[in-house]
Amino acid sequence: MKIICIGRNYSEHAKELNNAVPTEPVYFMKPDSSLLTRNRPFFYPDFTKDLHYECEIVLRINKVGKCINEKFALSYIDAIGIGIDFTARDLQQKAKEKGLPWEKAKAFDFSAPVSSFIPVAEFEDIEQIIFSLKKNGEAVQYGNTKDMIFSYPSIIAYVSQFMTLKTGDLIFTGTPAGVGPVIIGDKLEAFIGEKKMLTVNIR
Repeated sequence: MKIICIGRNYSEHAKELNNAVPTEPVYFMKPDSSLLTRNRPFFYPDFTKDLHYECEIVLRINKVGKCINEKFALSYIDAIGIGIDFTARDLQQKAKEKGLPWEKAKAFDFSAPVSSFIPVAEFEDIEQIIFSLKKNGEAVQYGNTKDMIFSYPSIIAYVSQFMTLKTGDLIFTGTPAGVGPVIIGDKLEAFIGEKKMLTVNIR
């Protein structure tokens, strides 16, 4: 399986990082070694001094597809969860300044904590999902997927032009405004609606 991450998909988040709002989806990859499941703790890596959280809705792909038409794209999703795209912001900034890839800052081990998944059929409207993140009990991020620049179908159609999507692949769909740093001892809690889906303790 692979993890596909959509960047800058909420305009307010793009603005808070002084990035241009994109005109087509921006995506990058994380390897399967980035996955952190079952609410396991996250151990702060020694190669960064500026680790940031980015809370995102995550789509699970349920069948193989290539060059998928937007009108059929939603049939390629069977479940939805929530995840955190941990980013070594200091390493990312250095890479951006030099025009280099971001993998060092985004694709390190356990940089993608992911919750359990809720079947698509249990949502009233999968394209209007409210989600949020608390840090140490205080709300820091709040989003609604209706505010995404690029919808689920457009993301799936776009990415599948370049690579085959396979059963079990995950798509992180972008983060709203409110990203920020974590330190050892912090506790992150991610919610879909009122339901707590994911807890990550920083150690």
